[in-house]
Amino acid sequence: MTIYGIKNCNTVKSALNWLKEKGIEFEFHDYKSKGITDEKLKSWSKQVGWERLVNKRGTTWRQLDEKIQAKVTNEAEAISLMKDKTSVIKRPLIEKEGKVIALGFEEEQYTKIF
Repeated sequence: MTIYGIKNCNTVKSALNWLKEKGIEFEFHDYKSKGITDEKLKSWSKQVGWERLVNKRGTTWRQLDEKIQAKVTNEAEAISLMKDKTSVIKRPLIEKEGKVIALGFEEEQYTKIF
């Protein structure tokens, strides 16, 4: 199981702490240091939809120029943006055996999954 995110994100920290407290093993993939591939973003987009992957509530999105925001109307534009600005990807994303099993952190959801 792999957790994708950014190590200094509070939501990611909460998710990682929750998993550690429950003794659940995982690998952590930091977008900032390791990046993310087009293939991975396309796979996730097919599974959960590009609209859910782009975090429009986050600081990164809000700081984007309105012209850039306006361009994000399809999967190709969303993937291009997420590849360029990994901080705009909703996090954490948890993947197991190629399948997205969680997006974001909600303790109730994690309790059901794990």
